[in-house]
Amino acid sequence: MELKETVKGFYERTAIQCIKTPGVGHFNVFTRDNCSLITPYSRRDYYKISLIIGKGKLHYADKWIYVDKPALLFSNPVIPYSWEAENEDQKGFFCLFTEQFLHDGNRFGNLQDSPLFKIGGTPVFFIDEVQQRVVSDIFIKMMTEIQSDYLHKYDMLRAYLHLLIHETIKMHPAENFEPYQNASQRVASLFMELLERQFPIDSPERYLRLKTPTDYAESLSIHVNSLNRSVKEITGKTTTQQITSRIIQEANALLKHTDWNVSEIAYGLGFDEPAYFTNYFKKQTGLTPNAVRTSVV
Repeated sequence: MELKETVKGFYERTAIQCIKTPGVGHFNVFTRDNCSLITPYSRRDYYKISLIIGKGKLHYADKWIYVDKPALLFSNPVIPYSWEAENEDQKGFFCLFTEQFLHDGNRFGNLQDSPLFKIGGTPVFFIDEVQQRVVSDIFIKMMTEIQSDYLHKYDMLRAYLHLLIHETIKMHPAENFEPYQNASQRVASLFMELLERQFPIDSPERYLRLKTPTDYAESLSIHVNSLNRSVKEITGKTTTQQITSRIIQEANALLKHTDWNVSEIAYGLGFDEPAYFTNYFKKQTGLTPNAVRTSVV
């Protein structure tokens, strides 16, 4: 699982040419005709609104929902998810944008506080034929406008985006999410995958970003108590023990197989001061980092 997919990462993954949005932020709109049948479970650093016409499953950390009729999906940078299409017959539209793009004239305040994007909200709306025509028409207008040479087209696109959000707020969100039969197994698996994805640390500048159970819980959009309970139940070790073990494993590898000094290793592993790293390492292994390094033949 990727830590977070950036706008640049989206274009690299999909091999779509990026359109440069003038000013602050980014916006683009597409059809789903050639969309990926499976998207990776991860967070994104952008917002996305999709009109899904096609069957498949949406997976979150502790629940999933089967999409078997036209639906609107709202995703935000905070909550990770993945999409698994049931077949290749996928239609519809989607747009992606950053909060900065919508900032001018934004009447919703912080997007993560809006009813469509907030944590704990319901991001899926099943729609009827009338609603589908209304939503499709907005997306078609977006696609036409983004190809135009109108001087203020991004103001128009921002207006269409506001209209799409308002039309959806009037709808009723889906309520038929299903919990996983073994939620602890899934949460623990997602945690271990996310932990492993942070390594190896291949340069001192690429420092460890997730260092505590709370960091991981926030990244997975679940409560830290739920994470701790699941990891302990499935692995027999606490979340902190798993994180510590992996950090020490990486520290040993960096000490034995790189020429980085101890300070560079400490910063790469997320320690503010080399002394903190030395004390941490010695507490876990009984040896100092320098002792490990000098023991390498």
